[in-house]
Amino acid sequence: MTFERLSPPLLGDERATLRAFLDFHRATLALKCADLTDDQLRRQASPPSTLSLLGLVRHMTEVERTWFRKVINGEEIGLVHSDSGDYQVAYDASTATREEAFAAWETEVEQARRIELEAESLDVKGYQPRWEEWVSLRLVMHHMIHEYARHNGHADLLREAVDGTVGV
Repeated sequence: MTFERLSPPLLGDERATLRAFLDFHRATLALKCADLTDDQLRRQASPPSTLSLLGLVRHMTEVERTWFRKVINGEEIGLVHSDSGDYQVAYDASTATREEAFAAWETEVEQARRIELEAESLDVKGYQPRWEEWVSLRLVMHHMIHEYARHNGHADLLREAVDGTVGV
C-alpha cells in the first residue's frame, strides 16, 4: 500500500476534506516509520514510557478496526492484537515486526476506506458500545483525525529519539 502524503483540498466539500486530512495523517505515521529497522521501530525511546513507533502502528490498527468495522459497519469481530479485547496489548511491540504490523494496519486502513466510501453520507450512524451511544460517520472521521494527529505528535518525538530525524 502506498501512503503518499497529499495536501487536503483548499476548496473541497466536507467529506472530501475529512477524507484527505485522515489520509494525510495516515501517511504521516507511515513516513515517521520509514527507513527504520525492526529494532529501531520497537525502541522505547522516551523512558519511562514503553511507547514505540511500532506500538503506535499496532495501536492505530486497533483504532481503525474498531471505529470503522465494529462501530460504523457493525461487524462482530475481535481485536487484531488481543484475544481478550485489551487495547493496551497493541502497544507491546517487543516481538513485533514491521512486516506484520504494517500488513495488519494497511488491511484495516483499506477496510476503513471502503466502509467510508460505501457509506451513503457522513450522517450514517453506528453504535459505540464503550460510550453506549450512537455516533455518526462524521464524528468517527473527526475522531480518527484527532487520534492520528495526537499520536503523530508522539511519533515525532519517538523518531527524533531513535535517529535524530525531525520534520515530515
